[in-house]
Order: sequence, then structure tokens, then C-alpha cells
Amino acid sequence: MDSGSFSVRRISWKEASLVSICDSELLGKTVKDGKLSMHISREYFGGELVDGEQVLHLMRNSSIVSLAGSKAVRLALESKLAAKEAIRVVGDVPFLMIYKFFY
Repeated sequence: MDSGSFSVRRISWKEASLVSICDSELLGKTVKDGKLSMHISREYFGGELVDGEQVLHLMRNSSIVSLAGSKAVRLALESKLAAKEAIRVVGDVPFLMIYKFFY
């Protein structure tokens, strides 16, 4: 498992939990693909720095997971939490959203 450093921001709302995770070195950067521009902002992804073990726990236990960066996305794919077809690459940075529906 990749034990790199990730920036994590957690939000709880009603009965849902949202976690935004990015490879820490991407925080504050803007990536572009044609007319599309994505800013990996401190407001959205900024928070505590955690390792891969903690990130995997958060991915498994959150209702909504927003990921940016090759390390974060790879961790989700290797853990079978998402399919590679769901990845959107902007510039050279992969982005992925995971939604879990509970009844």
C-alpha cells in the first residue's frame, strides 16, 4: 500500500460524510486540459496530512469521496472501491468521485 502523504478534509452533513483527499504535493496547484481548468484548492482539499492507511479507512467509511492525484486514485482502484472508467484526467492529474448509497 502506498504510504505517501495525503491532504484530507472531512465534512459531515446530516447522516452523510464527505471526505476530500488529494496527493499532498498537488495542494494549491491548477491543472488544465483545453478549456477545462481545475484548481486543487486548500479550501476544498486542505486539512490534515495523513498516510495511506488512514486514507483507505476514510475511503471505506465515507458516503462521498472526492479524490485528486495519482496516488489517491490508485489507492481507491487497488482497493476495489472504484472502476478505472470513472476516472477523469485533467492535464496529467486523475480525479475520481465515489458515491455510496445507503438505504
